[in-house]
Amino acid sequence: TVGNRNISSGINAEYGGTTIVGVIFNEGVVLGADTRATGGSIVCDLNCEKIHYIADNVFCCGAGTAADTEFTTRMVSSKMELLKLRTGREGRVISALRMLKQYLFRYQGYVSAALVLGGVDVTGPALYTVYPHGSTDKLPYVTMGSGSLAAMSVFEDGYKLGLDEEAAKKLVRDAIRAGIVNDLGSGSNVDITVIKKDSVQQFRPYEVICQKSERQGDYTFPRGTTVVTGVTEMVPFSALRVTDEEVMEL
Repeated sequence: TVGNRNISSGINAEYGGTTIVGVIFNEGVVLGADTRATGGSIVCDLNCEKIHYIADNVFCCGAGTAADTEFTTRMVSSKMELLKLRTGREGRVISALRMLKQYLFRYQGYVSAALVLGGVDVTGPALYTVYPHGSTDKLPYVTMGSGSLAAMSVFEDGYKLGLDEEAAKKLVRDAIRAGIVNDLGSGSNVDITVIKKDSVQQFRPYEVICQKSERQGDYTFPRGTTVVTGVTEMVPFSALRVTDEEVMEL
């Protein structure tokens, strides 16, 4: 209730979800994401790639509207390549961060892209979160998306300074798994990208969490099972009216 009004009957619940995380270890950064994409209550894609290329040494996980995260990261990737050609130097993670936050701030949250940005440059490993309104955080471990609370509980319990690569990968795997198990909007597989000074390794998938089950029954029906009770007629396109629209969410 709000004041004296009961508004519960007028609420239509919409759900979109993702779990994306990142953690710094002693040689670099590990990024992780689930692979489920939803449109409303429908799972649109079981194997959506949410870890995007920015530069050879910088990658970015995206949550929010699929098109916004895809094209925002593509645009910044292009700008980073132009910067590299102009300066003759490898781009820094902070350069990508500034491009992202200024672009998102300009649109005041209407570009629905929540990002985890990580990479290794001359200053060492760096990890940031970028919110849709343009605000940012710099932390040793981060989570975003609807499964972020479950993932953060794993990080809070298991993170230690000076993690090695295998321990960091296991921690990220466990965090994404917690998001998948505890959040309906997250699901399918765990994708992991390991960024070090001179190398990048992408594991896609690193682990399959939600195995597709086999159908227990036979769902084929013979022709004529559904009885046609009326006469069909063509409806002109001009008579159609859009009553509801949905976008694919990460």
